[in-house]
Amino acid sequence: MFEVQNITITLKRDGRTIARNVSFTLGPGDKAALIGEEGNGKSTLMKYIYDPALVESYCAGEGRVSGGRLGYLPQSMDRALYDAGTEYYLYTDLMDSLGLNTELLFSERTLGSLSGGEKVKVQLLRLQMDEPEALLLDEPTNDLDIETLEYMERFLKATRLPVLFISHDEVLIERTANMILHMEMLIRKSQCRMTVSREGYGAYLARRRANFDHQEQVAQKQRDDYDKQMEKWRQIYSRVDHEQRTISRGNPSGGRLLKKKMHSVQSMGRRFEREKESFLDFPEEEKAILTRFDPAVTLPEGKTALDVGLKEVSAGGKTLCRNVRLQVVGPRIVGITGKNGAGKSTLLRLLWEQVKDRRDVTAAYMPQDYSEALPSGKTAVEYLAERYDKEQITRARTCLGSMRFTHEEMTCPMERLSGGQRAKILFLDMVIKGANLLLLDEPTRNFSPLSAPVVRAALRDFGGAIVSVSHDRKYLWEVCDQVYSLEADGLKRIWEE
Repeated sequence: MFEVQNITITLKRDGRTIARNVSFTLGPGDKAALIGEEGNGKSTLMKYIYDPALVESYCAGEGRVSGGRLGYLPQSMDRALYDAGTEYYLYTDLMDSLGLNTELLFSERTLGSLSGGEKVKVQLLRLQMDEPEALLLDEPTNDLDIETLEYMERFLKATRLPVLFISHDEVLIERTANMILHMEMLIRKSQCRMTVSREGYGAYLARRRANFDHQEQVAQKQRDDYDKQMEKWRQIYSRVDHEQRTISRGNPSGGRLLKKKMHSVQSMGRRFEREKESFLDFPEEEKAILTRFDPAVTLPEGKTALDVGLKEVSAGGKTLCRNVRLQVVGPRIVGITGKNGAGKSTLLRLLWEQVKDRRDVTAAYMPQDYSEALPSGKTAVEYLAERYDKEQITRARTCLGSMRFTHEEMTCPMERLSGGQRAKILFLDMVIKGANLLLLDEPTRNFSPLSAPVVRAALRDFGGAIVSVSHDRKYLWEVCDQVYSLEADGLKRIWEE
């Protein structure tokens, strides 16, 4: 049993409370998905649950956690690869299922030198060797290839350990979670709300939508009925008031009756006002917002967006793949998938070098590591307002505001922002530049499962060409016209519409 009791967390820099009196219990076999929009504090809450010292530099908190030894997989890992020892041989079956080999574990490589998927696999192996009593997993599926994603699904389904996890993979959440914890920031991020629901993701969304629709209908009916009542009341009040003002002074008994009648009418009005105070509020809902691409941004049908032939793709002196041939004509959306370490991100960087200076297209690049594109120390406004004049600053602030950035988030160094918020900044930059050729490395990896459908819709409707590396199954299914697998001997077409 793993129990969280009355956790409250407040940000030191602006005094904003991101979690208030959060309580929940996970039993054996429970898999709880922690969801919420980008920047709402999901990772901060998970760190606090594991060890409050991890967030004490920027948060103040209180509350209690019980339930034994916790295993924690952080969102980012920068430690050295664990010293290998004979104990690893006790876990050969697990290593095989993860696609790890002893050569890697006994090498002198650091975690920083591994692919994203290899990092997660090594860390997951380490967690299970520690024999924890509950697991906290912060985006365990980021950078995993589809084969390993499917392993993660099987692992989560099979383990009897209580698991609290954050993931942006909707398929994983749909297939594994039996409990949803939904963090929201309402009223311009001034008020936090946590919903704890013991049901699967699809059932939670459907019930939430049905409850909100019902609440909205009841709230609207209450107000419509009130307006009708008040209109009748005003008519009665006006008539009695007119009769009072016009009654003859020679009719004192009639005057007394009208005075009593007016008291009754006024009492009725006060009763209506008291009833109004108990009306249901319209439901407060945090909605995913993403600026759409301008419909005028297009590539002509049949125009060559990319035509590349590479004898080999290599990194760190190692050949990753050979004979890569890719031709993309507009408007097409191409997805590239494949195993971790196949060279997909390296290939996308090479494609970017070939197109970034072209004059016949306006290209934009979203790397997997956002620090490659977002300058350290700059604010979101400074980055988006290229000339930093009044007009561009106003536009940048307006765009950021439409995507729920607060003033503090617009004007702080971007490295303080969540991965999803930085992804939004890169998307905004593409929109503002009017790019018609997008090179996107894992474009949905840092968007919440609530934002991801909006992101997919925006990219699906994009009028230009897109080449994207992704392991997001819904993205590949719903957005791409063509999907390739990058293998040792080049790109192999998986399917095409």
